[in-house]
Amino acid sequence: MALTAAHSSTSPIIVAGQLTLRTIRGRNGPFTIGRLTTHLGVFEVKDAELEQYPEGKYDGEFLIKYIYPRAYPTGGGMRFEIRASLDGMTLSGLDELSRDDAKSFAAQEVDPLDEEQGTQPIATSVTAPTLQATPVHASSDPLIDTTPFGMDVPSVAVAASGGPDSDDAALFGLLWPLEDSIKLDSTIDRRTLRAQIARLGELGYALDFKAQEWSREAEPQPA
Repeated sequence: MALTAAHSSTSPIIVAGQLTLRTIRGRNGPFTIGRLTTHLGVFEVKDAELEQYPEGKYDGEFLIKYIYPRAYPTGGGMRFEIRASLDGMTLSGLDELSRDDAKSFAAQEVDPLDEEQGTQPIATSVTAPTLQATPVHASSDPLIDTTPFGMDVPSVAVAASGGPDSDDAALFGLLWPLEDSIKLDSTIDRRTLRAQIARLGELGYALDFKAQEWSREAEPQPA
């Protein structure tokens, strides 16, 4: 099938396949990219939803919204790839990423955040060590609005109150106060989503990849 432009289907298709995720550390911190292997072909996936998942190989069913070609500058040249945009997925299994799986990605990768912000993409070597996300907090500077898109929360006023939860309330918006199980909104801006993911890890939450929800890990009971 020849692809000359972004193709959007009126009825997205569901396909079985395997999604291989690779976590890379770039100038903006860790970012996650994926490769979806199906009977239709192999597609690169750069959706923000993937930011929540640890690297590995996930089996499941995937709802493909559209498939499109993408070209972008990197390393003094241009890279061309075929991407798939997902509208949902049901994951059923997880395997560790092998050394060969990791090497199968391009020698250099561009952070999707740089693409979305329209800044000059900077390729990052996939051989860079994968580190834990650096804790990120919403800014308490009244001149910086960290409210996630689509959430009508007075983040500036909350942060300025100086309360112990003010930064978290500003960061999570309508999700605050956090329940024992929560589902993040991957349609907010990617930088905010990454900050939420990093903060959830600090607060003792872990992702259940099958339920696609974050749950607070049980505290050990005293002996």
